[in-house]
Amino acid sequence: MTQERTRRWLRFASATVIGFGLLTALGAHPTTGQAVIFLADLLLWPLDGAETGDAGETRLIAAIAGGVMAGWGWMLWGLTGEGMDRAPELSRRLILGSVAMWFLIDSTGSLAAGAPLNILGNLVFLAMFLWPLRRPIHLAPA
Repeated sequence: MTQERTRRWLRFASATVIGFGLLTALGAHPTTGQAVIFLADLLLWPLDGAETGDAGETRLIAAIAGGVMAGWGWMLWGLTGEGMDRAPELSRRLILGSVAMWFLIDSTGSLAAGAPLNILGNLVFLAMFLWPLRRPIHLAPA
């Protein structure tokens, strides 16, 4: 895979992380949180409407998690741009390390929270980053 194609794949994955973070942050307010509440209801199967997102601590965690995820996505975006141009293998290692840490913690927490279906979604995110980074990144010829 060429460096430019790798960059496009990773930029798409990074933008997806940013978008999901922004969506999650919308869960901080009752008038904008319906998509996050539906996702939580779906992941905490069965789909029964039991999840409301009404608790203040739930909205707070949505704000924090959404902000952290959007910020992480922005950093990933930067690593796939100038970072990849200057130090492609360092960028690759940083992206792989951060994605692996996120996957292990998020998936373990999902099991602990009784939401094993979330791991399926996590696998999609993981694949979006692992596929383009399965081989070392080579600098394009000058």
